[in-house]
Amino acid sequence: MADEPKRFVIQKHVRRTDVHFDFMIEQGECLQTWRIDTAPDKFTHDAVNAEKIPDHPLRFLTYEGPVNEGKAAVQIADSGTYRILENNESNITLDMDGKILQGKFSLKHTDNKNWQILPVAP
Repeated sequence: MADEPKRFVIQKHVRRTDVHFDFMIEQGECLQTWRIDTAPDKFTHDAVNAEKIPDHPLRFLTYEGPVNEGKAAVQIADSGTYRILENNESNITLDMDGKILQGKFSLKHTDNKNWQILPVAP
């Protein structure tokens, strides 16, 4: 049985020549966060590598602007709600309802901080 819908956001994070995306899902009083090097529209069909990074505060669900003491900036690339369909140590399956991410996606833990985000076939 699926949980109640929770919020997610993907932020484009730009610092000089470094551009990456932070994939964040609401979990209690924080956002579980993964760094990905691929824009959300690129992983709707293919698996992408993700690195688990420290949780972020809930304010990042809607925040756009400077970060890292003005050395970088973030903007929202996608947002919406999700439901957890499965959650264990090695896999989190989500039913996503965002502007770009629609449908089921799995976060598979591969090793250490490394994960993969991949679409789940209907």
